[in-house]
Amino acid sequence: MARITLISTGGTIASRWQGTGYAADAGGDTVLASAALPEGVEVTVVDLFNVNSSRMTTELQLTLLRTVREVLADPAVDGIVVTHGTDTLEESAFLLDLHHDDPRPVVFTGAQKPLGQAEGDGPGNMYDALQLAANVRDLGVLIAFDGKVHAARGTVKTQTLAADAFADPSAGPLGRLGFGRVDIRHKPSRPAPLPEPQAGEAIPRVDIVMHHSDADATLFEAAVAAGARGIVLVATGAGNATPELVDAVSSAVRRGVLVAVSTRVSAGPLAEIYTGGGAVDLVAAGAVLSGTLRAGQTRIAVLAALLADVSPAARPDLLGRLIDAPGALPAGEEPTGEQTAA
Repeated sequence: MARITLISTGGTIASRWQGTGYAADAGGDTVLASAALPEGVEVTVVDLFNVNSSRMTTELQLTLLRTVREVLADPAVDGIVVTHGTDTLEESAFLLDLHHDDPRPVVFTGAQKPLGQAEGDGPGNMYDALQLAANVRDLGVLIAFDGKVHAARGTVKTQTLAADAFADPSAGPLGRLGFGRVDIRHKPSRPAPLPEPQAGEAIPRVDIVMHHSDADATLFEAAVAAGARGIVLVATGAGNATPELVDAVSSAVRRGVLVAVSTRVSAGPLAEIYTGGGAVDLVAAGAVLSGTLRAGQTRIAVLAALLADVSPAARPDLLGRLIDAPGALPAGEEPTGEQTAA
């Protein structure tokens, strides 16, 4: 019998009609009761919190991280499933993955249709997540959704309403689920896990600023003025902006702000190709390119680097290691190999 702990945090999978719209209000036992249990799986429910995921905060995410570690302190637990809203699932999963140092899996899942709705996807996703958590090890934090297994790293929400909501646009899924089977094609690439952040530490402000036609440095400088200790610049193309933004980045870095550059393009890596305000100049100004991570997960990497017990001078190098996982697949390259579990 595999012992799985279900940590319920809310989201659409726990949402019911409130008269004017849907909101998370159902407990974990209710959500679990909507799904069939895989054979040989025993589930214990932890109701951690119950929020729409658009209201997720770093404080709640750190509470989830600490709860996962507390649950895994019990050697009899074989794995964890976290039910979570889809809007910020990619951020919470990635934060946990950066700190996850246990061979037992943590599997995130959720739903695109509310609890109890006809042809809802929550029960199937729950079944798959439990099956996955009971059958794999040494894969870090995973996402089970619409019959696919995704690594936390690089996986983002790509559909607002469709059932097939998650993908890594720069690589394929890790595997597939169905007919009581778990088929894993390859292991995800992950950096060495970070220690758990110290409780009671002040949570640093980390902002995201997007570049666009006619953009200037006003919003970037406003983030610095507001006290941001980290900023993600969402650039165009492979990581390009303007000379004015390069100057703003250089000034922020001199003031001790940790700056990363992502892109508004959905797939592919960032690269130092262009000057004149491009990635060549942004890197020279002290920014760190985000590889194939997009804005939300880049922000989580910046946050994790700021929360880590390292000197300010060491943070850019640490951020680079968190972004560039060893053995990461080149953009667009399909993984090979297969592992199968019943």
